[in-house]
Amino acid sequence: MSYLVVYMSHHGTTQKIACHIAEELGSGVTLVNLGENDVPDLTSFSTIIVGGSIHMGLLQKKIIGFCEQNMETLLGKRLGLFLCFMNKAEGQKEFDKVYPSALREHALAKGLFGGELLLEKMNFVERMVVRTVKAVKKSVSEIEEDEVAAFIDTIKEK
Repeated sequence: MSYLVVYMSHHGTTQKIACHIAEELGSGVTLVNLGENDVPDLTSFSTIIVGGSIHMGLLQKKIIGFCEQNMETLLGKRLGLFLCFMNKAEGQKEFDKVYPSALREHALAKGLFGGELLLEKMNFVERMVVRTVKAVKKSVSEIEEDEVAAFIDTIKEK
């Protein structure tokens, strides 16, 4: 089986999860950071996994563009979609908002993985907003490890 994991990461959390997924899937995985790499020909992959993060209320534009430009191909592949975010109460709503309904309905695995607030990776303005709005004074990790494991198991099983 050949896998393509396409992602974008603002502060590194989504990248960490994408790399973990790739490692757990084993050989035959191509990992593509849309912020740094071009996407290879999608037709050579049996499974495509797409992941991004909510940053300042939005999903990365390159993830949105990738989904829109490759909709037909994605609908013809085994598909996994995941999202990293910090507002647990809004996670499902964010997921539904950022991924088109056709892709959500087609995806065999959907992951809501929580996230991290990594103050050391934020610029001054981001740190000030997080400290004010979230009352966070040090970095916080709220990654849902069980959700990540279940997502990987679903991809492997089906």
